[in-house]
Amino acid sequence: MTLMTLTQNEQPVSGGFRVDVSRGQRIGRVSSEWFARPDDERYLNLPDLYEAVRGRAERAQARPVESRAIRVEANSNNPEKLTLMVPGRDEPVAPTHWSFGQLCTLVGAPTSYLRQLPATLSGINLQHGLLSHRAELVKTLEADNGRVELRAVTGPDYGRIWDHELVAAVMKIAGNGTGDTRWKVPGVLDWSTMTHNPFVDVTKDTTTLYASDRDVFLFLVDDTNPIEAGRLPDGSPDLYFRGFYCWNSEVGSKTLGIASFYLRAVCMNRNLWGVENFEEITIRHSKFAAQRFAHEAAPALTSFANSSPVPFIAGIKAARERIVARRDEDRESFLRKGGFSKSETTKIIETVLGEESRKPESIFDFVQGITALARTKSHQDARLELEGKAKRLMERAI
Repeated sequence: MTLMTLTQNEQPVSGGFRVDVSRGQRIGRVSSEWFARPDDERYLNLPDLYEAVRGRAERAQARPVESRAIRVEANSNNPEKLTLMVPGRDEPVAPTHWSFGQLCTLVGAPTSYLRQLPATLSGINLQHGLLSHRAELVKTLEADNGRVELRAVTGPDYGRIWDHELVAAVMKIAGNGTGDTRWKVPGVLDWSTMTHNPFVDVTKDTTTLYASDRDVFLFLVDDTNPIEAGRLPDGSPDLYFRGFYCWNSEVGSKTLGIASFYLRAVCMNRNLWGVENFEEITIRHSKFAAQRFAHEAAPALTSFANSSPVPFIAGIKAARERIVARRDEDRESFLRKGGFSKSETTKIIETVLGEESRKPESIFDFVQGITALARTKSHQDARLELEGKAKRLMERAI
């Protein structure tokens, strides 16, 4: 891979760098993953993660089967468990918690209710659903881990993208994910000094490389090469770095997705601070999902990884220089025409005044005020609506 050479606006650092996290968006997606993952789902480098998810794919077999031919069995001596006899196998197949829910959904059975029943009663209901399943075919994913498990059961047109395929695409640009390329597990923001330190040991507590039995999630940054995009009110540089996260589920628990952005810091709880230019693509596991991954998602990831920050810097510069209001009535008119309520208009102007010691004049000023207001919203819908308006304003400046 050809890595982008550094420009005068992008210089590697040997220590931490000061950031202003009062600007831009705060995104909590990575933090949610970080809080939810037990130790056995946390990996310290990309090669280990790849081997784990590649190994389980090699032990798995995906195939279409006729739903009416699946037999549900329950043993009265073990009323809490049921197994499946699947065409083409002599031994019983044990559904996982996830695949049991998928199977119930496919045949229109109430999953939460069947989980509460003894296996014998649950099996009778599930068998009835399979016998009357109108689609006739389902696609199973069976894995031999000492016993044969049903990892997933989906519709026959399910387009599986394997978790290891996503990890392999990331490794092409990020190597081991811990520093042999510019892309790595992120450092940590020191709140006492407002300094982001990129050089932090990768441990179970700090890693952002995750995999469970049903998904993968990876978050990497280029935080040793800060990008200067303008100046702060005190004259110091406004520094950013690039980051992306991606996710997938080969068993159908979520879409495949990639999000790329510029950000100012990552805290210990893995919240992303000062995010700008957030872009996201998702791919549903439909019939042609594998082709879309090959032709859209993987190239988009490589393109972002090797892209120049010049357009981003130019966009920030243009937004800072484009003055749209110098008088109070102009500020109010500008925001009201942008779809903001009278109350929101007042709060946006007051926010900028409080943070910048002056009222907003440029598009960049207004965008920062809007995103600051968005961070105060407890409801996600309201927050996303405001952030969307801020993004559209920024796009108008470019």
